[in-house]
Amino acid sequence: MIPFLSLKDITAKYADEISSAVERVVDSGWYLQGKENELFEHHYADYIGTKYCIGCGNGLDALIWIYRAYIELGVMQHGDEVVVPANTYIASVLAITENGLKAVLVEPDPNTLELDENKIEEAISFRTKSILLVHLYGRCAYTEKIGELCKKYHLHLVEDNAQAHGCKYKGLKTGSIGEAAGHSFYPGKNLGALGDGGAVTTNNKELADCIRALANYGSSKKYVFKYCGRNSRLDEIQAAVLDVKLRHLDEDNHLRQKVAAYYYDNICNPLITLPLRLPDENNVYHVFPILCECRDELQQYLTEHGVQTLIHYPIPPHLQGCYNSEWEGLSLPITERLAKQELSLPISQVINSKEMSLVVELINSFHLR
Repeated sequence: MIPFLSLKDITAKYADEISSAVERVVDSGWYLQGKENELFEHHYADYIGTKYCIGCGNGLDALIWIYRAYIELGVMQHGDEVVVPANTYIASVLAITENGLKAVLVEPDPNTLELDENKIEEAISFRTKSILLVHLYGRCAYTEKIGELCKKYHLHLVEDNAQAHGCKYKGLKTGSIGEAAGHSFYPGKNLGALGDGGAVTTNNKELADCIRALANYGSSKKYVFKYCGRNSRLDEIQAAVLDVKLRHLDEDNHLRQKVAAYYYDNICNPLITLPLRLPDENNVYHVFPILCECRDELQQYLTEHGVQTLIHYPIPPHLQGCYNSEWEGLSLPITERLAKQELSLPISQVINSKEMSLVVELINSFHLR
Protein backbone atom coordinates (compact mmCIF):
# COMPACT_ATOMS: atom_id res chain seq x y z
CA MET A 1 0.00 0.00 0.00
CA ILE A 2 1.27 3.47 -0.89
CA PRO A 3 0.24 5.49 2.19
CA PHE A 4 -1.36 8.90 1.83
CA LEU A 5 1.23 10.20 4.29
CA SER A 6 3.80 8.20 6.27
CA LEU A 7 4.47 10.16 9.45
CA LYS A 8 6.78 7.39 10.61
CA ASP A 9 9.03 7.80 7.55
CA ILE A 10 9.02 11.59 7.82
CA THR A 11 10.02 11.45 11.49
CA ALA A 12 12.70 8.88 10.68
CA LYS A 13 14.44 11.39 8.37
CA TYR A 14 15.39 13.46 11.43
CA ALA A 15 15.33 10.72 14.08
CA ASP A 16 18.74 11.49 15.57
CA GLU A 17 18.11 15.25 15.79
CA ILE A 18 14.64 14.73 17.25
CA SER A 19 15.86 12.18 19.80
CA SER A 20 18.61 14.54 20.87
CA ALA A 21 16.15 17.43 21.22
CA VAL A 22 13.68 15.35 23.28
CA GLU A 23 16.46 14.03 25.49
CA ARG A 24 17.67 17.58 26.08
CA VAL A 25 14.21 18.63 27.26
CA VAL A 26 13.78 15.59 29.48
CA ASP A 27 17.18 16.13 31.09
CA SER A 28 16.45 19.82 31.66
CA GLY A 29 13.57 19.12 34.03
CA TRP A 30 11.66 22.09 32.56
CA TYR A 31 8.65 21.10 30.44
CA LEU A 32 6.47 24.19 29.94
CA GLN A 33 7.14 27.84 29.05
CA GLY A 34 10.90 27.42 29.02
CA LYS A 35 13.89 28.03 26.76
CA GLU A 36 12.79 25.60 24.03
CA ASN A 37 9.51 27.40 23.54
CA GLU A 38 11.23 30.77 23.58
CA LEU A 39 13.79 29.61 21.04
CA PHE A 40 11.22 28.12 18.66
CA GLU A 41 9.01 31.19 18.86
CA HIS A 42 11.99 33.36 17.98
CA HIS A 43 13.05 31.14 15.07
CA TYR A 44 9.52 30.76 13.69
CA ALA A 45 8.78 34.48 13.88
CA ASP A 46 12.03 35.12 12.03
CA TYR A 47 11.14 32.47 9.44
CA ILE A 48 7.64 33.83 8.84
CA GLY A 49 8.85 37.42 8.91
CA THR A 50 6.97 38.83 11.90
CA LYS A 51 8.03 40.44 15.17
CA TYR A 52 6.07 38.09 17.39
CA CYS A 53 5.17 34.42 17.61
CA ILE A 54 3.06 32.97 20.42
CA GLY A 55 2.99 29.20 20.80
CA CYS A 56 -0.31 27.62 21.83
CA GLY A 57 -2.06 24.27 22.10
CA ASN A 58 -3.24 23.82 18.50
CA GLY A 59 -4.21 25.61 15.31
CA LEU A 60 -7.86 26.07 16.25
CA ASP A 61 -6.86 27.78 19.49
CA ALA A 62 -4.50 30.05 17.53
CA LEU A 63 -7.40 31.37 15.45
CA ILE A 64 -9.74 31.56 18.44
CA TRP A 65 -7.23 33.66 20.40
CA ILE A 66 -6.80 36.14 17.55
CA TYR A 67 -10.50 36.97 17.41
CA ARG A 68 -10.87 36.79 21.18
CA ALA A 69 -8.05 39.33 21.49
CA TYR A 70 -9.74 41.64 19.00
CA ILE A 71 -12.83 41.53 21.21
CA GLU A 72 -10.90 42.05 24.46
CA LEU A 73 -9.08 45.03 22.92
CA GLY A 74 -12.34 46.61 21.73
CA VAL A 75 -11.54 46.18 18.05
CA MET A 76 -14.56 43.89 17.54
CA GLN A 77 -17.69 42.98 19.44
CA HIS A 78 -20.07 40.04 19.52
CA GLY A 79 -22.26 39.99 16.42
CA ASP A 80 -19.65 41.46 14.08
CA GLU A 81 -19.17 39.64 10.81
CA VAL A 82 -16.15 37.83 9.42
CA VAL A 83 -15.92 36.84 5.76
CA VAL A 84 -14.52 33.31 5.45
CA PRO A 85 -14.27 30.86 2.54
CA ALA A 86 -17.08 28.32 2.42
CA ASN A 87 -14.61 25.72 1.14
CA THR A 88 -12.48 25.14 4.23
CA TYR A 89 -11.97 22.86 7.20
CA ILE A 90 -14.50 23.54 9.95
CA ALA A 91 -11.84 24.95 12.32
CA SER A 92 -11.78 28.19 10.33
CA VAL A 93 -15.48 28.70 11.00
CA LEU A 94 -15.41 27.42 14.60
CA ALA A 95 -12.87 30.09 15.52
CA ILE A 96 -15.33 32.76 14.42
CA THR A 97 -18.51 31.40 15.98
CA GLU A 98 -16.70 30.43 19.20
CA ASN A 99 -16.19 34.16 19.77
CA GLY A 100 -19.82 35.15 19.18
CA LEU A 101 -18.98 36.52 15.74
CA LYS A 102 -20.96 35.78 12.59
CA ALA A 103 -19.24 33.81 9.82
CA VAL A 104 -20.20 34.98 6.34
CA LEU A 105 -19.43 32.17 3.91
CA VAL A 106 -18.14 33.07 0.45
CA GLU A 107 -17.76 30.60 -2.41
CA PRO A 108 -14.35 29.61 -3.81
CA ASP A 109 -13.02 30.14 -7.32
CA PRO A 110 -13.48 26.69 -8.93
CA ASN A 111 -10.15 27.04 -10.74
CA THR A 112 -7.99 27.86 -7.72
CA LEU A 113 -10.24 26.27 -5.02
CA GLU A 114 -9.47 29.33 -2.85
CA LEU A 115 -11.68 32.23 -1.76
CA ASP A 116 -13.07 33.97 -4.86
CA GLU A 117 -11.86 37.58 -4.74
CA ASN A 118 -14.75 38.64 -7.01
CA LYS A 119 -17.43 37.42 -4.61
CA ILE A 120 -16.17 39.10 -1.44
CA GLU A 121 -17.44 42.65 -1.86
CA GLU A 122 -21.08 41.63 -2.22
CA ALA A 123 -20.78 39.80 1.12
CA ILE A 124 -19.52 42.86 3.02
CA SER A 125 -21.98 44.74 5.23
CA PHE A 126 -21.70 47.50 7.82
CA ARG A 127 -21.11 44.76 10.43
CA THR A 128 -18.16 43.20 8.58
CA LYS A 129 -14.92 43.67 10.48
CA SER A 130 -12.56 41.04 9.11
CA ILE A 131 -11.65 38.61 6.37
CA LEU A 132 -10.30 35.23 7.49
CA LEU A 133 -8.19 34.13 4.53
CA VAL A 134 -7.49 30.39 4.41
CA HIS A 135 -4.45 29.20 2.45
CA LEU A 136 -6.16 25.88 1.80
CA TYR A 137 -4.17 22.85 0.59
CA GLY A 138 -0.95 24.86 0.95
CA ARG A 139 -1.95 27.24 -1.88
CA CYS A 140 -1.55 30.99 -1.39
CA ALA A 141 -5.06 32.51 -1.26
CA TYR A 142 -4.01 36.16 -1.02
CA THR A 143 -4.53 38.51 -3.95
CA GLU A 144 -3.97 42.24 -4.39
CA LYS A 145 -7.72 42.72 -4.76
CA ILE A 146 -8.32 41.16 -1.34
CA GLY A 147 -5.76 43.55 0.13
CA GLU A 148 -7.48 46.48 -1.57
CA LEU A 149 -10.88 45.42 -0.21
CA CYS A 150 -9.44 45.30 3.30
CA LYS A 151 -8.18 48.85 2.93
CA LYS A 152 -11.37 50.13 1.31
CA TYR A 153 -13.65 48.74 4.03
CA HIS A 154 -11.16 48.92 6.95
CA LEU A 155 -11.21 45.17 7.45
CA HIS A 156 -8.74 43.24 9.60
CA LEU A 157 -7.07 40.57 7.47
CA VAL A 158 -6.40 37.38 9.43
CA GLU A 159 -4.70 34.36 7.85
CA ASP A 160 -5.44 30.72 8.52
CA ASN A 161 -1.97 29.41 7.72
CA ALA A 162 -2.55 25.93 9.14
CA GLN A 163 -1.72 24.26 5.81
CA ALA A 164 0.79 26.63 4.25
CA HIS A 165 4.02 26.78 6.26
CA GLY A 166 6.65 28.25 3.96
CA CYS A 167 4.28 29.42 1.24
CA LYS A 168 4.92 32.89 -0.22
CA TYR A 169 3.29 35.81 -2.00
CA LYS A 170 5.75 38.07 -3.86
CA GLY A 171 8.51 37.09 -1.45
CA LEU A 172 6.42 37.48 1.72
CA LYS A 173 5.65 34.35 3.70
CA THR A 174 2.01 33.59 4.27
CA GLY A 175 1.46 34.22 7.95
CA SER A 176 3.02 37.68 7.63
CA ILE A 177 0.67 39.23 5.05
CA GLY A 178 -2.27 39.99 7.33
CA GLU A 179 -2.49 41.56 10.79
CA ALA A 180 -2.25 38.14 12.43
CA ALA A 181 -2.14 34.49 11.45
CA GLY A 182 -2.98 31.17 13.04
CA HIS A 183 -0.69 28.18 12.43
CA SER A 184 -1.28 24.50 13.15
CA PHE A 185 1.51 22.03 13.90
CA TYR A 186 -0.71 18.95 13.79
CA PRO A 187 1.57 15.99 12.96
CA GLY A 188 0.40 15.75 9.33
CA LYS A 189 1.22 19.37 8.48
CA ASN A 190 4.26 20.40 6.44
CA LEU A 191 5.72 21.54 9.76
CA GLY A 192 4.29 18.99 12.15
CA ALA A 193 4.92 18.22 15.80
CA LEU A 194 4.75 14.80 17.47
CA GLY A 195 1.40 15.81 18.91
CA ASP A 196 -0.80 18.89 18.85
CA GLY A 197 0.61 22.38 18.69
CA GLY A 198 -0.09 25.79 17.21
CA ALA A 199 1.05 29.39 17.08
CA VAL A 200 0.01 32.93 16.28
CA THR A 201 2.25 35.30 14.33
CA THR A 202 1.77 39.06 14.22
CA ASN A 203 3.57 42.40 14.15
CA ASN A 204 1.09 43.94 16.60
CA LYS A 205 2.58 43.98 20.11
CA GLU A 206 -0.69 44.78 21.87
CA LEU A 207 -2.40 41.90 20.09
CA ALA A 208 0.53 39.55 20.81
CA ASP A 209 0.56 40.41 24.52
CA CYS A 210 -3.19 39.88 24.79
CA ILE A 211 -3.04 36.52 22.99
CA ARG A 212 -0.16 35.30 25.15
CA ALA A 213 -2.13 36.15 28.27
CA LEU A 214 -5.37 34.59 27.00
CA ALA A 215 -3.60 31.32 26.29
CA ASN A 216 -2.13 31.33 29.82
CA TYR A 217 -5.36 31.43 31.84
CA GLY A 218 -5.67 35.16 31.05
CA SER A 219 -2.49 35.99 32.94
CA SER A 220 0.68 37.82 31.98
CA LYS A 221 1.86 37.93 35.61
CA LYS A 222 1.64 34.96 37.94
CA TYR A 223 -1.63 34.85 39.89
CA VAL A 224 -2.82 38.09 38.27
CA PHE A 225 -5.61 37.53 35.71
CA LYS A 226 -6.58 40.37 33.40
CA TYR A 227 -8.77 38.17 31.19
CA CYS A 228 -10.90 35.07 31.60
CA GLY A 229 -8.50 32.92 29.62
CA ARG A 230 -7.76 29.25 29.08
CA ASN A 231 -4.81 26.91 29.25
CA SER A 232 -3.43 26.54 25.71
CA ARG A 233 0.36 26.34 25.67
CA LEU A 234 2.94 24.74 23.42
CA ASP A 235 4.98 22.35 25.55
CA GLU A 236 8.78 22.22 25.59
CA ILE A 237 9.11 18.84 23.85
CA GLN A 238 6.92 19.88 20.92
CA ALA A 239 8.75 23.20 20.65
CA ALA A 240 12.10 21.40 20.53
CA VAL A 241 10.87 18.95 17.87
CA LEU A 242 9.40 21.76 15.78
CA ASP A 243 12.66 23.70 15.97
CA VAL A 244 14.45 20.68 14.50
CA LYS A 245 11.94 20.24 11.69
CA LEU A 246 11.84 23.97 10.94
CA ARG A 247 15.46 23.77 9.82
CA HIS A 248 14.42 21.27 7.13
CA LEU A 249 11.10 22.84 6.12
CA ASP A 250 12.17 24.60 2.93
CA GLU A 251 13.90 21.49 1.58
CA ASP A 252 10.90 19.33 2.50
CA ASN A 253 8.58 21.77 0.70
CA HIS A 254 10.88 21.66 -2.33
CA LEU A 255 10.56 17.86 -2.41
CA ARG A 256 6.77 18.17 -2.25
CA GLN A 257 6.89 20.63 -5.16
CA LYS A 258 8.84 18.09 -7.23
CA VAL A 259 6.16 15.46 -6.59
CA ALA A 260 3.44 17.94 -7.55
CA ALA A 261 5.29 18.86 -10.75
CA TYR A 262 5.39 15.19 -11.72
CA TYR A 263 1.65 14.89 -11.15
CA TYR A 264 0.89 18.05 -13.16
CA ASP A 265 3.14 17.00 -16.01
CA ASN A 266 1.89 13.42 -16.27
CA ILE A 267 -1.75 13.10 -15.20
CA CYS A 268 -3.76 13.14 -18.41
CA ASN A 269 -7.05 11.36 -17.78
CA PRO A 270 -10.02 13.36 -19.21
CA LEU A 271 -12.08 12.31 -16.20
CA ILE A 272 -9.69 14.20 -13.92
CA THR A 273 -9.50 17.98 -13.42
CA LEU A 274 -6.44 19.53 -11.82
CA PRO A 275 -6.68 22.90 -10.06
CA LEU A 276 -4.90 25.85 -11.65
CA ARG A 277 -1.16 25.32 -11.34
CA LEU A 278 0.53 28.01 -9.26
CA PRO A 279 4.20 28.99 -9.27
CA ASP A 280 6.15 26.95 -6.73
CA GLU A 281 6.59 30.02 -4.51
CA ASN A 282 2.80 30.15 -4.08
CA ASN A 283 2.18 26.49 -3.22
CA VAL A 284 3.82 24.19 -0.67
CA TYR A 285 1.44 21.32 -1.50
CA HIS A 286 0.23 20.32 1.92
CA VAL A 287 -2.42 18.51 -0.11
CA PHE A 288 -2.55 17.69 -3.82
CA PRO A 289 -6.26 17.89 -4.70
CA ILE A 290 -7.80 16.60 -7.91
CA LEU A 291 -11.43 16.75 -8.99
CA CYS A 292 -13.44 13.91 -10.48
CA GLU A 293 -17.20 13.62 -11.00
CA CYS A 294 -16.92 9.89 -10.23
CA ARG A 295 -14.67 10.54 -7.23
CA ASP A 296 -15.91 7.65 -5.09
CA GLU A 297 -15.35 5.12 -7.89
CA LEU A 298 -11.86 6.53 -8.47
CA GLN A 299 -11.01 6.32 -4.79
CA GLN A 300 -12.21 2.72 -4.61
CA TYR A 301 -10.17 1.85 -7.72
CA LEU A 302 -7.00 3.36 -6.26
CA THR A 303 -7.58 1.60 -2.93
CA GLU A 304 -8.02 -1.74 -4.67
CA HIS A 305 -4.67 -1.18 -6.40
CA GLY A 306 -2.79 -0.19 -3.25
CA VAL A 307 -2.95 3.61 -3.21
CA GLN A 308 -4.38 5.38 -0.16
CA THR A 309 -6.18 8.67 -0.76
CA LEU A 310 -8.21 11.07 1.41
CA ILE A 311 -11.07 13.50 0.83
CA HIS A 312 -10.73 17.15 1.89
CA TYR A 313 -13.54 17.66 2.85
CA PRO A 314 -16.63 15.47 2.24
CA ILE A 315 -19.10 17.68 4.17
CA PRO A 316 -18.64 21.48 4.04
CA PRO A 317 -19.16 23.52 7.21
CA HIS A 318 -22.59 24.90 6.27
CA LEU A 319 -23.96 21.34 5.97
CA GLN A 320 -22.60 20.11 9.30
CA GLY A 321 -25.11 19.28 12.01
CA CYS A 322 -23.58 21.74 14.47
CA TYR A 323 -24.59 24.60 12.16
CA ASN A 324 -28.11 23.44 11.26
CA SER A 325 -29.73 26.47 12.86
CA GLU A 326 -27.14 28.87 11.43
CA TRP A 327 -27.36 27.98 7.73
CA GLU A 328 -30.45 25.83 7.29
CA GLY A 329 -31.41 25.86 3.62
CA LEU A 330 -28.26 27.69 2.49
CA SER A 331 -27.10 26.61 -0.97
CA LEU A 332 -23.44 26.98 -1.94
CA PRO A 333 -23.24 25.02 -5.20
CA ILE A 334 -19.52 25.43 -5.92
CA THR A 335 -18.48 24.41 -2.42
CA GLU A 336 -20.92 21.49 -2.46
CA ARG A 337 -19.62 20.32 -5.85
CA LEU A 338 -16.03 20.41 -4.61
CA ALA A 339 -17.04 18.35 -1.57
CA LYS A 340 -18.43 15.68 -3.91
CA GLN A 341 -15.52 15.72 -6.37
CA GLU A 342 -12.31 16.42 -4.42
CA LEU A 343 -9.76 13.64 -3.88
CA SER A 344 -6.31 14.12 -2.34
CA LEU A 345 -3.40 12.13 -3.75
CA PRO A 346 -0.37 10.94 -1.77
CA ILE A 347 2.21 13.70 -1.53
CA SER A 348 5.07 14.20 0.91
CA GLN A 349 8.80 14.64 1.17
CA VAL A 350 9.30 10.86 1.48
CA ILE A 351 7.29 9.52 -1.46
CA ASN A 352 9.64 7.96 -4.02
CA SER A 353 9.69 8.01 -7.83
CA LYS A 354 8.34 4.47 -8.15
CA GLU A 355 5.36 5.35 -5.97
CA MET A 356 4.69 8.58 -7.87
CA SER A 357 4.83 6.71 -11.18
CA LEU A 358 2.37 4.10 -9.96
CA VAL A 359 -0.09 6.73 -8.74
CA VAL A 360 -0.04 8.46 -12.13
CA GLU A 361 -0.25 5.19 -14.04
CA LEU A 362 -3.31 4.11 -12.09
CA ILE A 363 -5.06 7.47 -12.44
CA ASN A 364 -4.46 7.57 -16.18
CA SER A 365 -5.75 4.00 -16.59
CA PHE A 366 -8.94 4.66 -14.60
CA HIS A 367 -12.20 4.54 -16.53
CA LEU A 368 -15.85 4.09 -15.60
CA ARG A 369 -16.78 0.46 -15.31
